[in-house]
Amino acid sequence: MRLTRWLTLRLFGVTALLAVGSFWWQVMGLSGSRGIVPIAEQLEALRRAGVGFFRAPTLLWLSASDGAIHAACALAFSAALAVTVGLAPRLSLGVLWVAWLSLCSVASPWLGFQWDVLLLEGAFTLAFFAPPGWRPRLSTEPEPSPAFTFLAAWLACRMTLASGVVKLASGDPSWRDLTALTWHWWTQPLPTWTSIVAAAFPLWAQKLMCLSTLVLELPVPLLALGGRATRRWAALGLMTLQAGLFAGGNYSYYNLLAFVLAVPLLDDALLRQGWPKKLGWPAMPELPPRRARPWEVAWVALIVLLGVGVFFRRAARETPLSPVLDAIGPFETINGYGAFAVMTKTRPEIILEGSADGVTWRPYEFPWKPGDVRRRPKWVAPLQPRLDWQMWFASLGDCSDSPWLLMLQRRLLQGGSQEVQALFEVDPFASAPPRFLRTVVYEYRFASLAQPGAWWTRRFTGPFCPALTLSPTGELVKADVAPP
Repeated sequence: MRLTRWLTLRLFGVTALLAVGSFWWQVMGLSGSRGIVPIAEQLEALRRAGVGFFRAPTLLWLSASDGAIHAACALAFSAALAVTVGLAPRLSLGVLWVAWLSLCSVASPWLGFQWDVLLLEGAFTLAFFAPPGWRPRLSTEPEPSPAFTFLAAWLACRMTLASGVVKLASGDPSWRDLTALTWHWWTQPLPTWTSIVAAAFPLWAQKLMCLSTLVLELPVPLLALGGRATRRWAALGLMTLQAGLFAGGNYSYYNLLAFVLAVPLLDDALLRQGWPKKLGWPAMPELPPRRARPWEVAWVALIVLLGVGVFFRRAARETPLSPVLDAIGPFETINGYGAFAVMTKTRPEIILEGSADGVTWRPYEFPWKPGDVRRRPKWVAPLQPRLDWQMWFASLGDCSDSPWLLMLQRRLLQGGSQEVQALFEVDPFASAPPRFLRTVVYEYRFASLAQPGAWWTRRFTGPFCPALTLSPTGELVKADVAPP
């Protein structure tokens, strides 16, 4: 398993580099002192509420300045780079876990997606799977413990199996009659142009793909807990699932991360068969099989038990483990997973518009989310535009559910925050802030492939938040303008 482990850690490091680097590029506009929801303000609110480190574990308690936020991102990025090049992998994975947790704990609502906490759990799990030492080499490093190899397989199984279970447990009839994907392609957060192609497939093909998804998320992950042969089949199934999901939508770095976490299900003998002969084979003297130590078995048994407890708790069932899960919950190390339990059947899209006179309104164009119906959906994964994603979630509720959206509008009305302006593709008021802002909702659907010049169709459904302006004291107030 040494080569399999070597490959897993390098791929995980690259994935973490993409995750951290993508957020770092946006962090000042999202969470900096002049961002939409400053981390410093969140920490001050937590202090006033009496919340301390064990409920919000972050190094940023020491300082939440812009420099400290950059330092946390740099620490996470450096640790991911060290994992990628094989420098002190156990220590580097631990540092990555601490630094990324420090950001996830307080960078709400931008961090905390399932893939963000999966990155934390992956770093935690692979820290035990990784070899010891400062610069381990394939020729001399020991074989991984069978217990920690099983722990890696357990994570690959649990994260995918949970996604299948929640789909059937939700009671959504579209998963049971296999029509879920007929809605999915155009209602998912950030479709790609391939989503438009997939949406045009006939019904029988949609149902076949839906059935394949359920098979790959339900029985196939259980194979990861078997012997070598069944683990290989599990790896093939899980990797195929993630490749298919990547091809049909923008899901940040989730698909890449889930693909990488399935790599430990492979083995060196299989990798040797696919290794390019012209590259030669790394010198790897045979080592005797390693036995798991008693403490390793006990530790893995505890992690598995807590994972089972999280699984039942996600189904709203309290267990004797609930107090322990409450205590460790803020550390995001043993998590519940499961996406698209209930399929969204419409696509309301919030359009943000500004005006200098309350009569003529011009839209802010986001880089990736639907806006201009003539703009083709694009690929951005494995990067994640966090503001675009949050706009999709906001559209599923009402104005009161997304206080950050009001904070965004306040920043834009105040002007002067280039960090926030950089989050938009088109800022029609880049030279001077607008006097008024409004959010309106359109219902979007894919246009027909035969319809030239447009990728979407849309119809106006009404306002989202009231039109806003700034009072003389700088507070957000309702604007006295004509309704849209």
